[in-house]
Amino acid sequence: MKPIKITLYRWAGSWGPFKVNIPCGECTLTKDILEDTFNTELAGIPIELEVKDWLSYWWEPLKLKAWHAPIIIVEDKVISQGEALNRGVLVQSVIAQVAKRDDIKGNVVFGKATCPYCIKAKAALDEAGVDYIYHDVVKDSAALYRMIPEVKAIIGEKTPVTVPQIWLDGKYVGGFDELSKIMNTNVTTGEHYE
Repeated sequence: MKPIKITLYRWAGSWGPFKVNIPCGECTLTKDILEDTFNTELAGIPIELEVKDWLSYWWEPLKLKAWHAPIIIVEDKVISQGEALNRGVLVQSVIAQVAKRDDIKGNVVFGKATCPYCIKAKAALDEAGVDYIYHDVVKDSAALYRMIPEVKAIIGEKTPVTVPQIWLDGKYVGGFDELSKIMNTNVTTGEHYE
């Protein structure tokens, strides 16, 4: 997958007689938040970070109506300006770009530890010998931000998203009830998911 391009414009640089040598505290904090988020919630996602001095390139973010450093742009969308970055906004924006470029593949279950239907869905898949990837959407915010838009695109924006949400062979199944129907059908037809 092509890297997600992120640009940080920090309060530094020079333009004409003006020169700022030391980036502002919030700009430095934002860079630290970016790097930490890349190594935690967004680990494994290819990201290309470009850091630019706002004073030297002020016209670039201004075209996107952003003028107050620190400015964060994901692809061509301003997600933050004028304050230290909210990492949840960053994760959500990056995952939205990933979802546009990369479909869910294979067998995937999105759930949470306290959900009885998630536990039942995992048990049914285990019993049937189906290999799957499990994402806990409470513990992994990137999984939550991936699941919600994927599901809403199928069930509609106004319908609340619950867990579990299941894909088999890259095809959306739904929740535990839909999985049960498919598993029962496959038992009688002899089909098997792997």
